[in-house]
Amino acid sequence: AVVGGGRCARRWTLAIRELLLFFPLTLAPSSRIETLTSSCRTMFRFAMIAGALSSAAAFAPMRAARMGAVRMMAVSQAFDATAGAKINHISEGAAVPSVTFKTRTRIESDAENPFDWKDVTTEDLFKGKRAVVFALPGAFTPTCSSTHLPGYERLYEDIKAQGIDEIYCLSVNDAFVMRKWGLDQGLTEDKTPGSLGFEKVKLLPDGACEFTRGMGMSCVWDTERGFGERSWRYAAVLNDMKVEKLFVEGPAIQNSGPDPFEVSDADTMLAYLKE
Repeated sequence: AVVGGGRCARRWTLAIRELLLFFPLTLAPSSRIETLTSSCRTMFRFAMIAGALSSAAAFAPMRAARMGAVRMMAVSQAFDATAGAKINHISEGAAVPSVTFKTRTRIESDAENPFDWKDVTTEDLFKGKRAVVFALPGAFTPTCSSTHLPGYERLYEDIKAQGIDEIYCLSVNDAFVMRKWGLDQGLTEDKTPGSLGFEKVKLLPDGACEFTRGMGMSCVWDTERGFGERSWRYAAVLNDMKVEKLFVEGPAIQNSGPDPFEVSDADTMLAYLKE
C-alpha cells in the first residue's frame, strides 16, 4: 500500500517538474514565484489524496477478510452460547407464522420425474381449517422413522374422524428428501395431478426453516449429531391459523443430547382429540 502511494506521489512530482519547465516567464519574478508556490501546494494536496486512496484500496481486501473473520467468530460464539439454552417456542392461542413452503406437486406427464414446483402457503393449509401438525428433527432419523411418522400414518383415519381436516408431518428438509423418505417408509403415493404427495399423512418440507423459526421451534445441533439447524420435536392442533393445543417434548433445549419422545406421539394426540 505504501509503495502504491509512493508511486502516485512520484507521478505528481514529475508533473510539477513539467510545470516548472513551461511556466510563463513573462510574469514578474515575485508573481511567478507566488503563483508557482500556490500551484505546487494544490498539486501536493492532490498527490497526498491520491496516495491515501491508493493505500485504502490496497488495504480493503485485508480489512474485508479481517471483518469476515470477526463475523464468523461472533457466529461461532453465538452457537456455542446456545448450547443448553431453553427453546422459547410459540404458545397456545398464538397465530402461526405466515410462510411459503416450496413443495413438489405431481403433473400430467410421462417423464421420469413427473413433478413441478408449487408454492403452498400456511393460509392454503390452515386458514379456516383444523389440522394436526407434528414436527421432527429429520427425515430418515431413527425415532422419526421407527415410531413418530408410522404412528400418525397408522392412526390417520381415527385422528381425522375427530374433526381434523388434514395431518402434516413437518421437517427441515427439502421436498426431494421428504418424498424419498415417504417412499422408503412405505407410504402410499397419491398420483393425482396437483396432489401433495401421499394419500394419508402429508409430508411438509420446511427446507428454509422459516415456519420452524416462526414457531420458535428452531434447534441447532452442532456438537450433538451435527444436524445444524432443525426443528425441535412437537405436535400441535392448529385451528384457523391459531395454535389450539401444543405438545412439546421436554426439556426443550438447544443442542440437546437426549431426543425425548413422550408427548408428541399419535396416541397422545388422539386421546386429546377424544376428550
